[in-house]
Amino acid sequence: MIDEILKDADVRMGKSIDALKGELTKLRTGRAHTSLLDHITVDYYGTETALNQVATVGVADARMLTVTPWEKNMVQAVEKAIMTSNLGLNPATSGTVIRVPLPALTEERRRDMIKVVRSEGEQAKVAIRNIRRDANSDFKDLQKDKEISEDQERQAEASIQKITDKRIAEVDAVLAVKEKDLMEL
Repeated sequence: MIDEILKDADVRMGKSIDALKGELTKLRTGRAHTSLLDHITVDYYGTETALNQVATVGVADARMLTVTPWEKNMVQAVEKAIMTSNLGLNPATSGTVIRVPLPALTEERRRDMIKVVRSEGEQAKVAIRNIRRDANSDFKDLQKDKEISEDQERQAEASIQKITDKRIAEVDAVLAVKEKDLMEL
Protein backbone atom coordinates (compact mmCIF):
# COMPACT_ATOMS: atom_id res chain seq x y z
CA MET A 1 0.00 0.00 0.00
CA ILE A 2 2.75 2.43 0.96
CA ASP A 3 4.75 1.52 -2.14
CA GLU A 4 1.73 2.23 -4.37
CA ILE A 5 1.27 5.69 -2.83
CA LEU A 6 5.00 6.45 -3.19
CA LYS A 7 5.05 5.26 -6.80
CA ASP A 8 1.93 7.27 -7.68
CA ALA A 9 3.38 10.40 -6.06
CA ASP A 10 6.67 9.98 -7.93
CA VAL A 11 4.84 9.59 -11.26
CA ARG A 12 2.70 12.66 -10.58
CA MET A 13 5.79 14.69 -9.61
CA GLY A 14 7.44 13.61 -12.86
CA LYS A 15 4.40 14.86 -14.77
CA SER A 16 4.72 18.23 -13.02
CA ILE A 17 8.31 18.47 -14.23
CA ASP A 18 7.26 17.49 -17.76
CA ALA A 19 4.61 20.23 -17.67
CA LEU A 20 7.27 22.72 -16.56
CA LYS A 21 9.52 21.70 -19.46
CA GLY A 22 6.58 22.13 -21.84
CA GLU A 23 5.92 25.65 -20.54
CA LEU A 24 9.59 26.59 -20.77
CA THR A 25 9.84 25.55 -24.43
CA LYS A 26 7.36 28.32 -25.22
CA LEU A 27 9.81 30.91 -23.90
CA ARG A 28 12.23 32.14 -26.50
CA THR A 29 15.94 31.96 -26.09
CA GLY A 30 18.07 33.73 -28.68
CA ARG A 31 17.87 30.85 -31.16
CA ALA A 32 15.14 29.68 -33.50
CA HIS A 33 13.59 26.29 -32.81
CA THR A 34 10.38 24.77 -34.10
CA SER A 35 8.93 24.07 -30.66
CA LEU A 36 8.53 27.83 -30.26
CA LEU A 37 5.35 27.64 -32.37
CA ASP A 38 4.02 24.34 -30.96
CA HIS A 39 1.29 25.89 -28.81
CA ILE A 40 -0.15 28.06 -31.62
CA THR A 41 -3.52 26.95 -32.95
CA VAL A 42 -5.02 27.86 -36.32
CA ASP A 43 -8.68 28.10 -37.34
CA TYR A 44 -8.81 25.17 -39.79
CA TYR A 45 -12.27 25.05 -41.35
CA GLY A 46 -13.94 26.06 -38.09
CA THR A 47 -11.81 23.88 -35.81
CA GLU A 48 -8.89 25.07 -33.69
CA THR A 49 -6.00 22.90 -34.87
CA ALA A 50 -2.33 22.83 -33.83
CA LEU A 51 -0.07 24.69 -36.26
CA ASN A 52 2.10 21.61 -36.85
CA GLN A 53 -1.06 19.77 -38.03
CA VAL A 54 -1.70 22.21 -40.90
CA ALA A 55 1.82 23.32 -41.85
CA THR A 56 5.46 22.32 -41.89
CA VAL A 57 7.60 24.34 -39.49
CA GLY A 58 11.32 24.53 -40.18
CA VAL A 59 14.40 26.45 -39.09
CA ALA A 60 15.93 28.54 -41.89
CA ASP A 61 18.81 29.87 -39.76
CA ALA A 62 19.57 30.87 -36.16
CA ARG A 63 17.07 33.75 -36.22
CA MET A 64 14.48 32.63 -38.79
CA LEU A 65 11.69 30.06 -38.85
CA THR A 66 9.81 29.06 -41.98
CA VAL A 67 6.20 27.89 -41.97
CA THR A 68 4.79 26.24 -45.08
CA PRO A 69 1.03 25.54 -44.90
CA TRP A 70 -0.06 22.37 -46.67
CA GLU A 71 -2.98 24.15 -48.30
CA LYS A 72 -2.57 27.42 -50.18
CA ASN A 73 -5.75 28.93 -48.72
CA MET A 74 -4.40 28.45 -45.15
CA VAL A 75 -1.51 30.93 -45.58
CA GLN A 76 -3.50 33.92 -44.28
CA ALA A 77 -4.97 31.99 -41.33
CA VAL A 78 -1.55 30.69 -40.28
CA GLU A 79 0.02 34.13 -40.59
CA LYS A 80 -2.77 35.66 -38.50
CA ALA A 81 -2.41 32.95 -35.82
CA ILE A 82 1.33 33.64 -35.52
CA MET A 83 0.74 37.41 -35.32
CA THR A 84 -1.95 37.14 -32.64
CA SER A 85 0.09 34.74 -30.48
CA ASN A 86 1.69 36.51 -27.53
CA LEU A 87 5.22 35.79 -28.78
CA GLY A 88 5.82 39.21 -30.32
CA LEU A 89 6.59 37.79 -33.77
CA ASN A 90 5.93 39.50 -37.12
CA PRO A 91 5.67 36.93 -39.90
CA ALA A 92 6.26 37.89 -43.53
CA THR A 93 4.60 35.97 -46.35
CA SER A 94 6.24 35.33 -49.68
CA GLY A 95 4.04 33.11 -51.83
CA THR A 96 3.15 30.03 -49.83
CA VAL A 97 6.07 30.31 -47.40
CA ILE A 98 5.74 32.33 -44.21
CA ARG A 99 9.04 33.58 -42.81
CA VAL A 100 9.11 34.33 -39.10
CA PRO A 101 12.17 36.42 -38.11
CA LEU A 102 13.06 36.26 -34.42
CA PRO A 103 14.19 39.63 -33.07
CA ALA A 104 17.27 39.73 -30.86
CA LEU A 105 16.54 39.71 -27.15
CA THR A 106 17.50 42.83 -25.21
CA GLU A 107 19.10 42.57 -21.77
CA GLU A 108 15.91 43.91 -20.16
CA ARG A 109 13.73 41.40 -22.02
CA ARG A 110 16.06 38.57 -20.93
CA ARG A 111 15.71 39.62 -17.28
CA ASP A 112 11.91 39.72 -17.65
CA MET A 113 11.94 36.24 -19.16
CA ILE A 114 14.09 34.93 -16.30
CA LYS A 115 11.44 36.22 -13.88
CA VAL A 116 8.82 34.28 -15.85
CA VAL A 117 11.04 31.17 -15.81
CA ARG A 118 11.47 31.40 -12.03
CA SER A 119 7.73 31.90 -11.58
CA GLU A 120 7.01 28.77 -13.66
CA GLY A 121 9.59 26.89 -11.60
CA GLU A 122 7.96 27.99 -8.36
CA GLN A 123 4.59 26.78 -9.63
CA ALA A 124 6.12 23.37 -10.41
CA LYS A 125 7.65 23.21 -6.91
CA VAL A 126 4.28 24.06 -5.34
CA ALA A 127 2.64 21.29 -7.39
CA ILE A 128 5.29 18.82 -6.19
CA ARG A 129 4.82 19.89 -2.57
CA ASN A 130 1.05 19.48 -2.94
CA ILE A 131 1.58 15.93 -4.16
CA ARG A 132 3.78 15.29 -1.09
CA ARG A 133 1.03 16.70 1.15
CA ASP A 134 -1.55 14.39 -0.47
CA ALA A 135 0.72 11.36 0.02
CA ASN A 136 1.35 12.27 3.68
CA SER A 137 -2.40 12.61 4.15
CA ASP A 138 -2.88 9.14 2.67
CA PHE A 139 -0.26 7.76 5.10
CA LYS A 140 -2.06 9.36 8.06
CA ASP A 141 -5.36 7.87 6.91
CA LEU A 142 -3.78 4.41 6.67
CA GLN A 143 -2.35 4.80 10.17
CA LYS A 144 -5.73 5.96 11.54
CA ASP A 145 -7.39 2.91 9.98
CA LYS A 146 -4.72 0.75 11.68
CA GLU A 147 -3.49 -0.57 8.31
CA ILE A 148 0.07 0.58 9.06
CA SER A 149 1.96 1.32 12.28
CA GLU A 150 3.24 4.73 13.37
CA ASP A 151 6.80 3.67 12.53
CA GLN A 152 5.74 2.67 9.02
CA GLU A 153 3.99 6.02 8.67
CA ARG A 154 7.15 7.90 9.69
CA GLN A 155 9.28 5.83 7.31
CA ALA A 156 6.82 6.47 4.49
CA GLU A 157 6.85 10.22 5.20
CA ALA A 158 10.66 10.17 5.15
CA SER A 159 10.56 8.31 1.81
CA ILE A 160 8.15 10.79 0.24
CA GLN A 161 10.35 13.64 1.49
CA LYS A 162 13.38 12.08 -0.27
CA ILE A 163 11.39 11.77 -3.49
CA THR A 164 10.19 15.38 -3.12
CA ASP A 165 13.75 16.66 -2.56
CA LYS A 166 14.96 14.76 -5.63
CA ARG A 167 12.16 16.16 -7.83
CA ILE A 168 12.68 19.73 -6.58
CA ALA A 169 16.40 19.38 -7.40
CA GLU A 170 15.33 18.33 -10.93
CA VAL A 171 13.18 21.47 -11.21
CA ASP A 172 16.16 23.59 -10.11
CA ALA A 173 18.36 21.91 -12.74
CA VAL A 174 15.79 22.56 -15.50
CA LEU A 175 15.54 26.21 -14.42
CA ALA A 176 19.32 26.62 -14.36
CA VAL A 177 19.61 25.30 -17.92
CA LYS A 178 16.83 27.61 -19.17
CA GLU A 179 18.31 30.66 -17.41
CA LYS A 180 21.72 29.90 -18.92
CA ASP A 181 20.10 29.63 -22.37
CA LEU A 182 18.35 32.97 -21.89
CA MET A 183 21.50 34.79 -20.84
CA GLU A 184 23.60 33.52 -23.78
CA LEU A 185 24.01 36.06 -26.55
